[in-house]
Amino acid sequence: MEYALEEAEISEKLGEVPIGAVIVKDGEIIGRGHNLTETSKDPTAHAEMMAIRQAAKALGGWRLTGCEMYVTCEPCSMCAGAMIWSRIKKVHIGTMDPKAGAAGSVLNVLQEPKLNHHVEIETDIMQGECSAILKRFFKTLREKNRLSEDETK
Repeated sequence: MEYALEEAEISEKLGEVPIGAVIVKDGEIIGRGHNLTETSKDPTAHAEMMAIRQAAKALGGWRLTGCEMYVTCEPCSMCAGAMIWSRIKKVHIGTMDPKAGAAGSVLNVLQEPKLNHHVEIETDIMQGECSAILKRFFKTLREKNRLSEDETK
């Protein structure tokens, strides 16, 4: 999870929502990702998606069988779907997302019985650190927005 937090810090420096992800196979990181939605103007450029793309390239195929993902914040439904389709074995989640999470908070796409693949879930890995970076980012964003509003008055 420490490596995923490093990715989240890269996102934060870029002004992106600070979420990071890494994918591990046989104890080796084969994919890394951080949010790039604003930078790339791409709504699919979530940390998990970037890590999945990199891992698939490293393995030479789209099946990530036997791989585990470490992600600082609970995946959304898009990322959860990509994790299912890529056959990720397990996800280790830093902090949950009660507004958009698809690993148990709002939905549990990863373990939907009707789907053909299920992803194991482990939560609250370095929860304090993963939550703190998000809280700091959104607090700073709210302060900037408040200052901008005050300047227009």
